[in-house]
Amino acid sequence: MTLSAVTLFNSRHRSMRPVATGLLWLSLFFSVAAGCKSEAQPAPAATPATPVATHLISSTLIGEYSPAVLAQRVSSVPLAGALARFPIRVYKLTYSTQTPAGQTITASGALLVPVASQPLSLLSYQHGTIQPDEERRAPSYYSSSSEVWSAVSLLASTGYVVSAPDYIGYGASKAQAHPYEHGPSLASASLDMMRAAREFCKREKLPLNQKNFLLGYSEGGYATMSLHKLMEEKYAREFTVTASAPGAGAYHKTAFANYILSSDKPLNFLSSYVWVLDTYNKVYGINRPFPYYFNQPWAGQLQLNPFSSVPSKPAELFTATFRQGILSNTDQPMSTAFRDNDVYDWKPTAPLALFHGTADDYVPYFNSEDAYKAMRSRGATQVELHPIEGGNHFTSAARYTLEAFAFISRY
Repeated sequence: MTLSAVTLFNSRHRSMRPVATGLLWLSLFFSVAAGCKSEAQPAPAATPATPVATHLISSTLIGEYSPAVLAQRVSSVPLAGALARFPIRVYKLTYSTQTPAGQTITASGALLVPVASQPLSLLSYQHGTIQPDEERRAPSYYSSSSEVWSAVSLLASTGYVVSAPDYIGYGASKAQAHPYEHGPSLASASLDMMRAAREFCKREKLPLNQKNFLLGYSEGGYATMSLHKLMEEKYAREFTVTASAPGAGAYHKTAFANYILSSDKPLNFLSSYVWVLDTYNKVYGINRPFPYYFNQPWAGQLQLNPFSSVPSKPAELFTATFRQGILSNTDQPMSTAFRDNDVYDWKPTAPLALFHGTADDYVPYFNSEDAYKAMRSRGATQVELHPIEGGNHFTSAARYTLEAFAFISRY
């Protein structure tokens, strides 16, 4: 699901063994991003991709940042700046991808490239929820409110090439509606960004090794799981997943829908669940009117503004007809959409660690627990479950940051 605004986790990387001790500092980075000043040089004009590129369209240098600048961004965290090793160059890439309907469009993302001579690993970082009115938080803007600004940039400075897709609906594709929590398009947009990143590195003669890491929390965790599944099941000859560490994702959509619609207790995040429902209603061509799903007056309000406030009790917001159809499994169109977005029950071969707060009331813990049990029952031997005891969706982000990087640093 989501993890809005500045609390969303922010960070990634593995490499050097000394990073393990420095990871503790990374968990504090969330308070650092706001208010930092860029020392970027003026960006040159976009350069077109070479004719051999199949996904990359253009690259624009946003700026080059020294280890000292990156350290300054986290100056409130004792000793964290000592992790900065290489200068990094940050680029905005545009690349071709497809919408859920199969239309080829231009999307964008940020590419963070350490200035180093040795071959580096590629790390795909999937960001969390960005509301439509927060569009400038998308990675390619590289603003102080973007998740890639501080911790992710610092981690790139330790030696990862970081590919950070905006997703469809942000950056170059902002004219499109973001297909919120739609697993197939989150995965394909992220994979196409990785392809564009490799094409860029090849064109610029920046050596990559064969290691590919995947990270993300909340909607980014769900996108990471969807990407991992896509890469192993359909593109294993093109990419090998070295390790992935998704955090707090809504992997078991069918169970999540039943959890919401059967609840008689207030839920704090119904507006996000409304966004998911609206996405599936459109993407899967169900196209029912809002009054089918929502009681009045909220049906009318949501039709005018899908992000308007809603009541906290599901029975008050959702119609009895809709709730009964899902809970009895007789609403075939929407039940099929939920199943199509389940990514909990498959067999990964690469090491995969699931991180989740046990008291998460936004994306319940059972999403990760169900994934772990299903994967292990299919014979997946390199799947780990890391419960964050007592953590909710937001307080668990720091622990996720620390432990996810400790996990991938093994590989």
